[in-house]
Amino acid sequence: MKIILKTIFDDDERRKLAGRLSKLTAESQPLWGKMSPAQMLKHLRLWEEMIHGNKLYRRPLIGRLIGPMILKRVLQTPEFRKNSPTIPEMLVTDTGIDLNEERSRLIALVNSYPQYNWPDNSFIHPFFGKMTREQIGKLAYLHLDHHLKQFGV
Repeated sequence: MKIILKTIFDDDERRKLAGRLSKLTAESQPLWGKMSPAQMLKHLRLWEEMIHGNKLYRRPLIGRLIGPMILKRVLQTPEFRKNSPTIPEMLVTDTGIDLNEERSRLIALVNSYPQYNWPDNSFIHPFFGKMTREQIGKLAYLHLDHHLKQFGV
């Protein structure tokens, strides 16, 4: 059975994600993992900045070897695994992060997807490699959804 994944390029799904982001508070507790709500929002913002081309990251050898195969598998499942690894530059451990500022910056990035116009295979994810617009849309939705579920929103 083929799974139909949601995409960040769908206007209604973006609105729902923004609504879920607005429910997150500093007191929200993770169901798994170690990040605080503010750290999670910063992690998501850094990830979105990467997708939008604001920051480039080095590609590790393991990503070059198996990244495209793992991407294919990830995009065949409706959820990320709990405690999935991330690239080291996106591990957020600092404290004193302004939750509302991070949320505002993140929502602005999420809302900018209608203007996202990278040609297919021109964006290179540091682990998964070259990605199409369709793959980016699905992965971006899965990533946001994963972390919102992490905090029960």
